[in-house]
Amino acid sequence: MHRAELPRELGLVDAAAIVIGTVIGSAIFLVPSAVARSLPSAGMILLLWSVSGVLSFFGALAYAELGAMIPATGGEYVYLREAYGPLAGFLSGWAIFLVTRSGAIATLAAGFSIYLSYFVPLSAIGARAVSVALIALLSIVNYRGVRLGVRVQKLFTWLKLGGIGVILVSAVFARPQLAAAPASPAAFTWEGFGAAMVAGLWAYEGWNSISFVAGEVKRPERNLLLALGLGTAALIAIYLAANVAYLHVLSVPGVAATDRVAAATAEAAMGPIGGTLVSLTILLSIIGASNGTILTASRISFAQARDGLFFKAVGGVHPRFRTPHLAIAVQGVWASVLAMSGSYERLFSYVVFAAWIFYGAAVLGVIVLRRKWPDAPRPYRMWGYPATALAFVAVAFGFVISTIITKPGPSLIGLAIVATGVPVYYIWRRNAARD
Repeated sequence: MHRAELPRELGLVDAAAIVIGTVIGSAIFLVPSAVARSLPSAGMILLLWSVSGVLSFFGALAYAELGAMIPATGGEYVYLREAYGPLAGFLSGWAIFLVTRSGAIATLAAGFSIYLSYFVPLSAIGARAVSVALIALLSIVNYRGVRLGVRVQKLFTWLKLGGIGVILVSAVFARPQLAAAPASPAAFTWEGFGAAMVAGLWAYEGWNSISFVAGEVKRPERNLLLALGLGTAALIAIYLAANVAYLHVLSVPGVAATDRVAAATAEAAMGPIGGTLVSLTILLSIIGASNGTILTASRISFAQARDGLFFKAVGGVHPRFRTPHLAIAVQGVWASVLAMSGSYERLFSYVVFAAWIFYGAAVLGVIVLRRKWPDAPRPYRMWGYPATALAFVAVAFGFVISTIITKPGPSLIGLAIVATGVPVYYIWRRNAARD
């Protein structure tokens, strides 16, 4: 029996909006302070943001080769499945559904409630209700069509970029502020650079989301590369511009001294209205990042279901809306449970580092598949291969090993959560064999 497929409806602009809009959430408004506390000078801070962006760009180049060669819905899950076997792919998908992307949706929704309370007072119960309402609304949007979902994505991407642009332009004309208590510059250490790198890479998190919907991108051999390349290049430019603005207005000690670095910059540049503008921009930014995550991450469980490694019905395509409707619904329900329970915070902190195991393995998969499938058509070959691939893999696995050494308890719990997928995989496979 022929199975309905998801249509290829996403063009280059759509794909680029998914890359940019999914990555820019709230991190660039908050993370720079953590980076400034770890590094001694403006030059080192800007170098850190550049290096983090370049490493993410190397990862994007690898995913572009894989996506052009295997332009299927499911992205990372599919790449790992083909490179290392179905168990490796399943564990990636299991972690994405159970914690990493569902937890990200819950985290963004909670952040939305926090910043909404700047305008509307919310009780604890009210805040959680707002979080669930946001998840439900965006899930319904994406349930009703990928074109509708991507229109929302483009709208909020442009709105957030407009808000960021106003903040940055105002900062250019602002008088530099003197830190209330200038701190003596911290000496450079590799440990400090490593801590800052973790924060920087976190701010670029989500650059690979477009690979999840590769099966719905028109001309994937061209548009995946351009969306990933142009998207990550734009992100590097935006993040560098934001940090230049923060440093111009606040200086290194000032950035390090405040957790609300974007708000402090905007207030210094525009007065009290600056804080309001930042809060509004963050709200818009969170909506865009949430929508992009809901749109893309649901395709993982959809692809797994089609392989017999999730509930069979989740692999269905809506006859009218032509979306993975049940995959979106199941993801929305689970993310809402996490948001309501508050458990996402601890689960997310345990498992987020494990995502880098799969990022590193997927990029290493470029090397594996070049050996495994030497004659497979490759419309795009990764620039700088193998040096760029190996550089990314070294950083990814180095980050994982460092986290295990410095935080052994939480890390082992996180690995145990991912490992729970092993028995689940064999249960699904056995059930699939019976069918």
